[in-house]
Amino acid sequence: MKYRISLIESLVAAGAIATLPLFSLNAAAQIAVSSNDGKVVLVNGVVGVPANAVEDTVTVINLGVSPPKVIAEFKATSSVAGPPQNVAVAPDESFSLIASSMKLDPADPKKQVPDNRLSVIDLKAKPPAVIATLESGLGPNGLAINKAGTLALVANRHEGTVSIFTIAGNKLTAAGKIDFGDPKSSPSSVAFTPDGKTALVTRDGDHRISVLSVDGSTVTDTKRVMTGGFRPYAIEVSPKGDIAVVGNQGANAGDIMPVHVIDLTGKAPRIVLTGKAPRIVSTVDVGQYIEDLAFSDDGKFLAVIPQNGSNLAPSHPFYNDHGLLVVFSVNGTKLTKVAEVNIGKWPQGVAWSRDGKTLLAQSMVDNALAIVSFNGKSLKMTGQLKVTGGPDGIRTAGH
Repeated sequence: MKYRISLIESLVAAGAIATLPLFSLNAAAQIAVSSNDGKVVLVNGVVGVPANAVEDTVTVINLGVSPPKVIAEFKATSSVAGPPQNVAVAPDESFSLIASSMKLDPADPKKQVPDNRLSVIDLKAKPPAVIATLESGLGPNGLAINKAGTLALVANRHEGTVSIFTIAGNKLTAAGKIDFGDPKSSPSSVAFTPDGKTALVTRDGDHRISVLSVDGSTVTDTKRVMTGGFRPYAIEVSPKGDIAVVGNQGANAGDIMPVHVIDLTGKAPRIVLTGKAPRIVSTVDVGQYIEDLAFSDDGKFLAVIPQNGSNLAPSHPFYNDHGLLVVFSVNGTKLTKVAEVNIGKWPQGVAWSRDGKTLLAQSMVDNALAIVSFNGKSLKMTGQLKVTGGPDGIRTAGH
């Protein structure tokens, strides 16, 4: 399978990426950041390193205009290995973080080995640029920045830990780690509650969700764990703070996998709780191999990306030639399916515009982000944004 060559890729090859025109940002601007992995290819359902690998990139997008426009694209390390939540955008959109969980093996460029790099990107610079590269734990992936913009957490999939960083402006300082005691627990994604006092961490290696307590820059493991589906992966907390949702991947064997809803209020019926004790209270079936999910900014809708068998070998009985974007309405802890639309193969992350009318959905095979319109009742793919490499993670501020 060969990567399609986009205009931006051609400019990169010619060393002209820095001359790309920057779209002026106005009051309506909304920053979305897409990380792109140039060192992988999917052939017959198997991920490998392509002969024509390109360098990883980051694409900065204005999602506040219709259609969305690319602001800038530049080199920065990234990896498709792990949930497509390896991107975080500061609440004030001043900087972004990109985690790289895998890199090419220096001893054998046909293989990959775990990475530990965390890139800090100045989004206010003209053009935006990487201003620091930090070390996290081994295999960093899921990222979260609290609403106050003072703390970041990084799930380290190959180390069984969560790294803690304090934030001052756009400078990050390492402030310790949470160790789950088992490298194979594979912490994958992390999400703060809006008040910043709690964080949830999915562990797809031992099928658990950990609850962390946050007090300023002090983060502790409460030892409270939830168990729901098989391989809990992407996680997000509603902007309303009342629920969180978790997507499950399963064994990638064609089975339909669920999204679990976590009640964060501690007010589940027929149970007496001391304080707030998150627990899984409901489930909805979505599709094969759930990769990502994201709430709309008002918390009224949830977008979910099932890979839908598009990452399997074409000979597999449950292969499909497209991924899916599915939207649910949210009413308390109840999710109701509203619409779905076909998107590209091997899909990854999804992001909403602030007004809830546009979504971006990544496709690794297409080297593109699908532009999808939503009117509250139906979804329609209206175009694509091409990027260099395969888009592997995407976030906006507050997600």
